[in-house]
This record gives sequence, C-alpha cells and structure tokens, in this order.
Amino acid sequence: MSYHLYARPVSTSADPADGQFRMDWVLLDASGELQASGQGETRDNIEDALSRNSLEGVRLIGLIPGDEALFCFADIPAKQVRFIRQALPFAVEEQLAQDVETVHLALGGATEDGYRVAAIDHKRMALWRETFLEWEAADLEAIYPDAALVPLRGHDWAICLGDDMALLASRRGEWMTMRTENLSVFAQTLAMPTEDEVAAEVQVVVYGTEAAMAANEQALSALVDTPRLSVHREPMEGSIVELLASAHYHHAAEPINLCQGSYAPSQREGGALRAWRPAIAIAAAWFLLVIGAQLGMGYYHQQQARALEEQVMAIYHQAFPNDRRATPQNVRRVLEGQLRTAGQQGGDAGFLPLMKHTGQQYSQLPGNQSVLFNSVNYTRSRGELVVDIRADSYERLNALRSGINDQGLDASIGSVVNDSDGTRARLTVSGG
Repeated sequence: MSYHLYARPVSTSADPADGQFRMDWVLLDASGELQASGQGETRDNIEDALSRNSLEGVRLIGLIPGDEALFCFADIPAKQVRFIRQALPFAVEEQLAQDVETVHLALGGATEDGYRVAAIDHKRMALWRETFLEWEAADLEAIYPDAALVPLRGHDWAICLGDDMALLASRRGEWMTMRTENLSVFAQTLAMPTEDEVAAEVQVVVYGTEAAMAANEQALSALVDTPRLSVHREPMEGSIVELLASAHYHHAAEPINLCQGSYAPSQREGGALRAWRPAIAIAAAWFLLVIGAQLGMGYYHQQQARALEEQVMAIYHQAFPNDRRATPQNVRRVLEGQLRTAGQQGGDAGFLPLMKHTGQQYSQLPGNQSVLFNSVNYTRSRGELVVDIRADSYERLNALRSGINDQGLDASIGSVVNDSDGTRARLTVSGG
C-alpha cells in the first residue's frame, strides 16, 4: 500500500539548521485516510513511528513556511519547457528583491497572467532539501510552501488561522503568510477594487480550530465588517497540517513543487523508480529465465531435427545406394519423382513402356508432322529403344528428347546429320 507522509515545521522552530528542529506530521494511506499523526516531534521520532509500523517506501512531502518562497508570474510566450526555463530568470528578475543568480526558480502551471513561479534563496532551499532528504523508510517526493496548499473550495481567498500566524492563498495561485493581527489591514486591501475591476463581493473562507477562532475573534470581526467581503467560517477538528495534507491529496490545491532542477530528488535518490526497483529486478530475472528456457528448447529441437534428417537419409540410401542427388532438403521431391517414374513404367523398362513414353512425348510435340520415325529397334539386353528419326530442325529433336527426360527416362541424340531436307539423327531411349 502507498503512504504519504506530510511534515511541517513548528512555527517556533522553523530553522532547519536548528538542532531542536521539530515538526507536525500526518501519515495518509492510499485512500487518503489518516493513519497516524504527531505534533512538535523530531525527525527521529517520526522515523521511529514509521519503523514501528514496518512501513517502507513512504512518499515524503515537506511543507515549509510560506514566507520562505516568493510567488510571482512570468510572462513568457514560449511553449516548450526548455525555452521557458531559459527565459525564466529574465522574466521574473524585476520582481525579486535579490540577485536572480542567488535564487532557485521553480516553474508552475500556465494561467492567463502567465506562468506561476516560486522563488526561494538557494541556501535556504539547500537547507530544506537536506532536512527532508534520506529519511529512513521515506523518500522525498516534493517540497511545497505550506500556504500554497490552503484549499479555496470555490472562494476567491482562503485563510488558515494558526496561533499567531495566518496562511493565505488566492484564486490566482498566490500565497503568503502574515500575523493574524494584520488581517484587518489586509481585509481593507481586498475590499479595494483595482482600476479595471468591477466592484463585486470577494468570497473568503477562513479555516481554524475553535481555539484559533476564539483567539483571533477581533481579526475575524474586522474581516466580516469589511465591505465587499463575504466571509465564511470553516471550523477545523484537526491540525493545520491535516488540512493541508488532505487538500494536497485530494487535489484541492495546485502548489508549485520546489524540488526541480538540481534539487529534484531523482538527481541522487533514483526518483520514482526507486520504489519499483525490486519489481523491476524480479521482472528482469523472469525475462532472462524465459529467454533462457526458449533458447534451450530451441537448441534441443534443432538437435532432434538433425537426428531425424540423418535417419531419413540413412533409410533412403539403403533403398538407393547409388543416388548422390538427394539431400535432407530435397529428398522428398527426389523420392516422389522416382516413385512416379516407377509407377509409370509399371516396374518394367521394356519395349512397351519405352515406346509408350516416346509416343506420348511425340504426340505432345508442337509441329510433330515435321518429325518422322524411319525405323524403331529395341535391344532387350541393354534395355534401349533406338529410333531413326528425321525432323525439319534439330530444335524439334531436342524438344522431344527433353520431354522424354522429364518423364524420368534417359534419352540421348546421336549420329546427327544435317542436309537440305532437314536433320537426321538416332534417338536412344532407356529406363534411366
């Protein structure tokens, strides 16, 4: 089963370099249900909780303070990611308060205002990555600004109240963190429409526990009393990290993953393939086993085929010891020809069979009127039929001989004499 671990620094210990660094955390299962949680615990405590439950390959999502990363837009006309990343520093340089070369830029999705971008100092990003990297039984998947995960649920702005800090997120994708005492001033800013904006209600949802709502009642009253603001309170039963984890798991927010470029987990940890390495190894071993078995069976069948060919040729040579024409590839065709000839001869290459085949080929010869048999002689001792024959050309005699040979007999032409009337020759036909 797949698990997601969300870890968020406690506000009083938000420096990853602090040896007493503590975090609130929740563990969700594959269905998004809460399986375990803790507040103000160290990394060792969280890893111990995972070990006690024998969990491995847990996906770790780090939630850092929202004010660590600056939100901005990048107006870039390019569509290909490679060109967008090349132009990104130039597109946001004027929106940054420090040298762009000292800032890590993470690219988000495209909107009507341009591409959403998260900017964070390189040193801070390196510290946060190191904080969430190489946990026991947990693989780093992403790092998000926590305020970017506050769910809007159809509102224009969402506010999540803490003890003395508030997380804010807008429909445009902006996020910020501010002290709750400053919400009244921020409310006045929301109520003031821009020059090109039609005055309309601004829908605001406020999340908070009963204790947080009570502690910040004055700030909430200021929000409710501000014109143009329609404020909806959404009480929370769990902690802030539970709200953010649920919003991320159920895709109720579109945060920008800061683990990009040189900070991507795949640069060192093998990325998403790491969890699949055992399955890949098993699949590779099975594939090699199947291929080996196929090769072994192929070699076995090849050896069997060779043995059968040798047996066939041995049997054939017993019946036809003087035949050197037959091979394993053509033995069937040669044998069929010999059987056909033997059947046509009726087992006797005497005068009648020889005369029969010679007469058949003569009758099938084109223009046979120009071919004349002057005499026919048969020698029993040699099994030869000798025909004195005349034709208008040698080609007709040769065609007759070829036809007889095709029947499996042995025909030859001798004593050829060419004169003004044509060609005279002696055609000798034997049983082959």
